[in-house]
Parts: sequence; C-alpha cells; structure tokens
Amino acid sequence: MFNSKKTSKKMVRISNYQKRTTEEGKEFFTLELQGGVEIVKSQETGKNYMTARKASMSCTFDELTCQSLIGTELPGSVKKVECDAYEYTIKDTGEVITLSHRFEYVEQEAPIQTPQKSNTTIEEFMSKAPVGNAFSTNGQLVH
Repeated sequence: MFNSKKTSKKMVRISNYQKRTTEEGKEFFTLELQGGVEIVKSQETGKNYMTARKASMSCTFDELTCQSLIGTELPGSVKKVECDAYEYTIKDTGEVITLSHRFEYVEQEAPIQTPQKSNTTIEEFMSKAPVGNAFSTNGQLVH
C-alpha cells in the first residue's frame, strides 16, 4: 500500500584510478568517479561550456581490479561540499589558488515512500478480520 515517488536515477562512472602512497609508505589505489555532463557559464567570458564533476574514492582493490572497473556505473552523484580553506596548485599554469570546497561522491537516496490512503471502512476491515483469539472483534483488547 505504498507509492514510490519516481526519481531520476543519477549515475557516476568510474573513469580512472590512481596509485597512492600513505605517509607510512604503504601503497593503495583510489578510483576516480565522474558525474554526468553539466553546462556551466564561464565567469570570465560569460560563455557556456561543458564539464563533469570528479571525485576520488579510496578502495581496497589491487591494480588489476581497478583497471577492470573503469567504465562501471554506480548509483549516485558527485556533489560540491564546503570544507576548510586550502591551497591548490593549477597544474597547467602553476598558479596557486585558495579553495573552500571539494567534490565528493554521494550515494543515491532511496525513493521516498508515502502511504496510500485507504478507502476501506471500519466495517469492511472488521468483516475481514480473523475470528478467535488473534484479534478483537469488538475493538477491545480482551484475553
């Protein structure tokens, strides 16, 4: 007796992986997740361009498994999340900028279920109730 509100199913795609090293020297891998295509307006030129948000996620997989996962889609999206300010160096220009956000993978929320209102009267409901010790037929709890 529940209706599910239809939600568009957002997906991210595993687009790459990176080998990383912890401060203790232990190697591990991260998967690069890419969200859907977005149209954004340039603050400098005012023209539209296309982009996609990306986020990295640590994993316990070996390199071969990470390689085989490229192209896999997962339910969810990549969202912009506010964080403490930090410095970031733009690789192409070497310019150092201060950012106060990062991009993070967010799982898709389960569809919201809302109960359907029943048109059954109390008399109809009670006529279908089991007879005996299972339920009260007079509306009172009696052993």
